[in-house]
Amino acid sequence: MKKQLILVIEDDLAISTLLEFMLQREGYEILIAADGRIGENLLNSLLKPPALVLLDLTLPYIDGMKLLQKIRAKHLWANVPVMILTSSSLECDIVRAFQQGASDYIVKPFFPAEIMARVERYTKQNLLKQ
Repeated sequence: MKKQLILVIEDDLAISTLLEFMLQREGYEILIAADGRIGENLLNSLLKPPALVLLDLTLPYIDGMKLLQKIRAKHLWANVPVMILTSSSLECDIVRAFQQGASDYIVKPFFPAEIMARVERYTKQNLLKQ
């Protein structure tokens, strides 16, 4: 079976490195964008959408909410699960993210096992749809 691709858009190197390690260990293929501009470039250049996007809200150049809007506006990406992974626990940010089409919202710091359980849930759903 081909590895499922997960796009991680995260500017904190320690967090993106941890996510990359955890996800690769479980057999996922990972693409990391270190800022919003790189994330947008990948959004526009990938031939096939990923199985899942892990998206920080606080990013340089283009913020995560704007990227979430761009993801939901792309026809092929419209149903890709997007997990927000951010330090903001503000109710207004959580509500806005869900209104913009986020599938999940996790506040940093996070528990690695919880992230993996959620990732597996979304990627298994994605496999069933294929």
